[in-house]
Amino acid sequence: MRIRRPDDIPAREITEPGLALGRRELLGRAALAAGCLVAGSRAATAGAAGARGTFDTDEAPTPFEDASRYNNFYEFGTDKSDPARRAGSLRTHPWSVRIDGEVARPATVALEDLLRPHTLEDRIYRLRCVEAWSMVIPWRGLPLADLLKRFEPTSRARYVAFETLLDPEQMPGQRRAILDWPYAEGLRIDEAMHPLTLLATGMYGRDLPNQNGAPLRLVVPWKYGFKSIKSIVRIRLTAEQPPTSWNRQAPGEYGFYANVNPDVDHPRWSQKRERRIGEFRKRPTLPFNGYAEQVAGLYRGMDLRKFY
Repeated sequence: MRIRRPDDIPAREITEPGLALGRRELLGRAALAAGCLVAGSRAATAGAAGARGTFDTDEAPTPFEDASRYNNFYEFGTDKSDPARRAGSLRTHPWSVRIDGEVARPATVALEDLLRPHTLEDRIYRLRCVEAWSMVIPWRGLPLADLLKRFEPTSRARYVAFETLLDPEQMPGQRRAILDWPYAEGLRIDEAMHPLTLLATGMYGRDLPNQNGAPLRLVVPWKYGFKSIKSIVRIRLTAEQPPTSWNRQAPGEYGFYANVNPDVDHPRWSQKRERRIGEFRKRPTLPFNGYAEQVAGLYRGMDLRKFY
């Protein structure tokens, strides 16, 4: 099955919701260590105050209502509105993640223990979909590199593979062979260790909504959105390039790298311009989604039309 062109989204005169945590978010975080609680509170405060971090874009965030109701998450359906309507069936607690492969200390770790040693960060990143639409989202999370270092990657680790939860009872879209489940993605090790690469646990100063990849998702802001795998249950370091879901489904349309490149069109539409959700006018697509200064060096000497 192929991704369809998105429907035009009407601009909304919606005030962004307050970033103070609600009762549900506070209860959800009560199990985390004090350091994580402080970081989460700082996320809400910094977002409300308009403070900017090292990696933040200066663009206005997409309204939360749009970012949480217009999603690609085929585990809950192929329509953009399906995840918000159906993702309530996903149980995000308890949750554990398996880290294995080319690491010295493989383990299956409960999410709260996975997060407890880390200070969560606040970042405002662009996220661009291969269908020529984009958003700007305030994320909360930790650099993937910080987590991987805990498990001591071996010298053979050249790639990092990720898997989404496989549970058709909770994820009704998996009852159909839309993709080869579970959803899988991967990065080269230097991409995974880059300081821009984030494991997100929240957005807009609150825990991730189910439809946005709760409780743990990847955010790789210079790549198309399908690389940012959701609801992660396994992270595996490998010596060989791992298979990925959309590359396996349609290799002529979706490459392993999936770097945002306005000069490489999708076979069925142009990637030169994009529509920011909530806006009418399209804008030029930026190489590497505007992060070329930070990441272009990772691909020096590569033919980016061949390695798309």
